[in-house]
Amino acid sequence: MHLSRLCRLFSLCLCLGAIAACRQVAQTATPVLLPTRTATPTATPTAHLPGRAAPGTATPSPTRTATPTLRQAQDEAPSPSATPTATATATATATPSATATSTATPPPTHASSLIVQEQAESGAHPTLADLWDGRAEFLLQVADTGLPMGESDTIVMRNGELWSYLHTSAPSSGAVDRCGDPVEFPGCTVIYRSFDGGYTFHHDEPPVCQFQCASCPCDPERDHVNQQQYPRVHYDGETLVLVYEYLGRAMLRRSTDGLDWSAPGRVSLSGIWKLWLRGCPASERIGPHPFVRYDYECLAGGPPGVYVEGERVYVFMAVGQSPGAMGCYFGSLDTPVDQFRRCTHNPLFSGAGQYGPLEKGAVTNPFFDFRTISSADVHKLGGRYYALYEGVRGPGPGDPGDSQFGLGLARSLGDWVDGPWEKYPSNPLLVDLPGNIGLGHADLVVVRGQTLLYTSLDGQVRSRLALVWKPFD
Repeated sequence: MHLSRLCRLFSLCLCLGAIAACRQVAQTATPVLLPTRTATPTATPTAHLPGRAAPGTATPSPTRTATPTLRQAQDEAPSPSATPTATATATATATPSATATSTATPPPTHASSLIVQEQAESGAHPTLADLWDGRAEFLLQVADTGLPMGESDTIVMRNGELWSYLHTSAPSSGAVDRCGDPVEFPGCTVIYRSFDGGYTFHHDEPPVCQFQCASCPCDPERDHVNQQQYPRVHYDGETLVLVYEYLGRAMLRRSTDGLDWSAPGRVSLSGIWKLWLRGCPASERIGPHPFVRYDYECLAGGPPGVYVEGERVYVFMAVGQSPGAMGCYFGSLDTPVDQFRRCTHNPLFSGAGQYGPLEKGAVTNPFFDFRTISSADVHKLGGRYYALYEGVRGPGPGDPGDSQFGLGLARSLGDWVDGPWEKYPSNPLLVDLPGNIGLGHADLVVVRGQTLLYTSLDGQVRSRLALVWKPFD
């Protein structure tokens, strides 16, 4: 089979969210698009790694027996339903006039005058290190922030705004590309903004894709407007580096202002393939799963993560399946991404070695990351690196796609990214299995010294939680 035809088939399967089950789902399920909300932005449908059933298809939602119980954080937060009175100070440049809605003055052109570089430090507010040691916990502050359910990656601006990068489409929010055309599901990367300190977020009307197209009309295969999923962004004080998933591959772009981005580069060796195309190390092999048809044989991709340390860029991605692991690839800031190399200690850590009991529920928590590990959100605290990640156990009996998701935490054993890591003994965080499809794509951001977390607790909306000290016994 020609490679181009294979890629087209893989693209079709991936958008349905389940390579192992895509032929069956394609014949039996028609996507049900979410209606556009009028008061706040809609939840963006999500779909990515092979084996994942796309929301909006006939896949049944995971059934949970109880809503997660979290103490409510005491905070002087504005009402989540309040409409912001401030106006955006910046919009995407080169936006078609037919879709532009803001007349604000363009911002300075360098990120250093726009973005607040803030790291969590020990002091008045706890950090992930305190969570690890049992001294802190996440408490719910805002149940529905207006962010799409499945993802976000947020940075803090000097004018007090928060910018959240995520993907969305015309069916879910009315998104258009840079040529003014509607964006098909699953969609392109856009910005949602918060004008009230990160309690609520809103998109432009309509939201416009962040990345320029080489020419109009935009071409999906060249410009990726049909799939710029799960973006992660890191700012090192000079440059923003953004990664996202396109057809299982990890793509990277750079920017100096958070609005204008370089052309995409594919991180070397990323994707999903069969051994006849090329070989792969044992850590990238796809193993058997009790409820997934065996098809593709190698994986290094899916929802990526990124961290910049000095002149070195680290890209994190899923490697292998059943069991899954967290992979690491690196290059310098000026190295073409197709020349990135595997980290010396690749993978950094691995998931559970087996599927575990056949039933679903809290008894299977120790196996929550058996199938895949991905979507790293990496932060440095003192002498260690910490990463939130998505763990997927995979489908259960009769499920056409992945149905069990968890939020995991891991940290480096020393003061280096490229070394062995360890997993948090009390994983998964927040919610027992089966969890929900938006839980693991967590978004950690520090605002005025406080560590905040945006994630979905119920699979319906995206919430804001604050890391606070545990009360004394």
